[in-house]
Amino acid sequence: MGCYGQDIFQPVALGEPPNSIGLRDGHPVPRLGISDPGGPLETNKFYQNFVLGSQGSPSFVMPYTLTWAKGSGNALSWGMAISHLDESQKVFGPSNADIPNAPAGYYINALGIQSLILSAAEFGQNTALTTDSLLPFSVNVHLQPSFGSGSVLTMPVVQGMSFVTGQYVNLQPAIQSSVFFRSIAAAGQPAPGIYKYRVTLEDGKIWLIYAIPVNGLTPNFQLVSSTLLRGLPNWYGDIQIAKLPDDSSESIYDNAAGAYPTAGHIAGSAHNTTAQYSLSWSKGGAYSANTTLLMFALPHHCDSFESSTRSNMTNLTLATTTKGNATAVVGDFWVLEETSLPVSMGFAPWRPEDATDAQGSLTLSQAALSLIQNISAIEASQNMSAQSNLNSMYYSGKALSKFAQLVYTMHDLLDQQELAKAALLELESCFEVFSTNRQQFPLLYDTDWKGLVSSASYVTGDPGVDFGNSYYNDHHFHYGYFLHAAAVIGYLDPTWLVANKDYVNALVRDVSNPSSLDQWFPVFRSFDWYHGHSWAKGLFESGDGKDEESSSEDAMFAYGLKMWGKTVGDASMEARGNLMLSVLSRSLQNYFLITSDNTNQPADFIGNKVTGILFENKADHVTYFGADLSYVQGIHMIPIMPFSTLTRTQQFVHEEWLTYFADGAVRQAIDIDGGWKGIVYANLANINPSAAYNFFTQPNFDWGWIDGGASLTWYIAYSALLGGATT
Repeated sequence: MGCYGQDIFQPVALGEPPNSIGLRDGHPVPRLGISDPGGPLETNKFYQNFVLGSQGSPSFVMPYTLTWAKGSGNALSWGMAISHLDESQKVFGPSNADIPNAPAGYYINALGIQSLILSAAEFGQNTALTTDSLLPFSVNVHLQPSFGSGSVLTMPVVQGMSFVTGQYVNLQPAIQSSVFFRSIAAAGQPAPGIYKYRVTLEDGKIWLIYAIPVNGLTPNFQLVSSTLLRGLPNWYGDIQIAKLPDDSSESIYDNAAGAYPTAGHIAGSAHNTTAQYSLSWSKGGAYSANTTLLMFALPHHCDSFESSTRSNMTNLTLATTTKGNATAVVGDFWVLEETSLPVSMGFAPWRPEDATDAQGSLTLSQAALSLIQNISAIEASQNMSAQSNLNSMYYSGKALSKFAQLVYTMHDLLDQQELAKAALLELESCFEVFSTNRQQFPLLYDTDWKGLVSSASYVTGDPGVDFGNSYYNDHHFHYGYFLHAAAVIGYLDPTWLVANKDYVNALVRDVSNPSSLDQWFPVFRSFDWYHGHSWAKGLFESGDGKDEESSSEDAMFAYGLKMWGKTVGDASMEARGNLMLSVLSRSLQNYFLITSDNTNQPADFIGNKVTGILFENKADHVTYFGADLSYVQGIHMIPIMPFSTLTRTQQFVHEEWLTYFADGAVRQAIDIDGGWKGIVYANLANINPSAAYNFFTQPNFDWGWIDGGASLTWYIAYSALLGGATT
């Protein structure tokens, strides 16, 4: 890579979690079929369904979908079913807004289509699925006729792989289809020892099969029926399968056959406002020494490819389930670049175009200062303990972050140092409840999956309590607020760091450990460097895969990470947070926050402006807690923080406002109730800070318009310093 500077992926720490956090085994979710787990196990990855529940829900590998058939479908197969749907095959649902010409309320890709199936004649009802090497970008999936059998079909499943590869050991290959074979033709040998077949299914789709026997002899596939293509018994070798969108792409697959990725890796460095990071792959296959990998890139990858990687892009594209078209790229590694890291972003209001440290250049008018000082005094007198010591890590974290932002605003922006110092002491006392693990449901270190989870589900028996924190759901949403609060406290009182740094770093490591050297936590539990954003869902089986409901709280974690790194002087962590924010800004604008010129989400859906809940397999313009449009849009706004202007561009906010909240729009802002009203108007400050400032400073302002995790003081200062108060 051409960028030299700070290593972005240095370990945070390597020691055990703080003594205040007890160790406990017996997690409610068993580790189904995981062989030799050894170190920490991933809990929020694309392959999680293989180790949860029925083990029969899909894995969305991009661009393919893999599902253990388990005797289902026309083929009654017990192998690994492969499917890929074209963009035209998406199914759209009715709008959730009762207005003319409203966009589709959701779209989904059909499940259960078994185009081709990697299987074996020996597979039946006793077939066992096991896994090993559960890594950030990959997993090895094994199918055996029964547990302990020496015969095995192993599939290295890696994000972006261009072939689905099966490694056969002493099995009789069975390539099946529940869509039915229309025709199969031998198509020569792209290289000596690689036997190619061209398959046309009854749906008209064309697939390629490459067989690479260990002994070099023909696999002698025979078409037994419309659902079964069978090879030789006691066979050893690899079989690779790929979808062919058009004839012009065939030679691209031919040149890549015989090699496949086995694991992915990330590295990178940052210097000033530029970072370069690489995605690279270990590879296997009989021809891997002389064959370069072919991997599929998502649209946001292509946008940020460095020139040498960009030159290796091909004309081969396949639709993905929810991320537009994937483009095949020739290369064993990619180099990606972000040239506008938000290094100058601090705790103060900020815009991407700010070239200097905004934190030191902002001033409030005397009129605005007097007005906000009166409000801050009211908010600082609230009972911080009552609002923060709750039975939820999520709501507790929101309260701590809210008061931290209030204290910062008073201290640095409002010239209220003495009042801020008193509030800071109270805030430190509230945070100590958590750093000493004395909250209502203390954290524990789960020795099975290896991570910090709430004890709530252990005590109540309810998997969904506190949004499933005990089951590793939403950790990035929950702990990001704690990181921000800790960053502010440590910034204002550096002596506080001595007793609290290890605790906060443990939260960082649980969600976002950057290094395999740390054997206490998996690498990047939540953030997916292939997709460019985080996933929620945790240890819950899900037919449509992982999902994310709040893109803004995803960014909140990256922001908290950056600011905590800055506060404690961890340059690698700070750079990592900056890079994550930049990558998130790119991916969110490609997939979640939809402007009218978006080409990655379907034309019938982009009018929604946000995806709502984005799953791996569908987008649904709702929330988990209601379908009111202020909720659906607002959950992608909260919290309104300095990073909001980075991830939510002015073009997007303008289009969203006109669509939903302006006078005469679907859900006029003036008609919104409760805390969502304050959120929507604080978001308006991005494009019309004067209107936002006037709203928050109106006479007889209703405090019910402020969400429990937000500060009116901050909202007014935010609007004012973005340009809302010029006098």
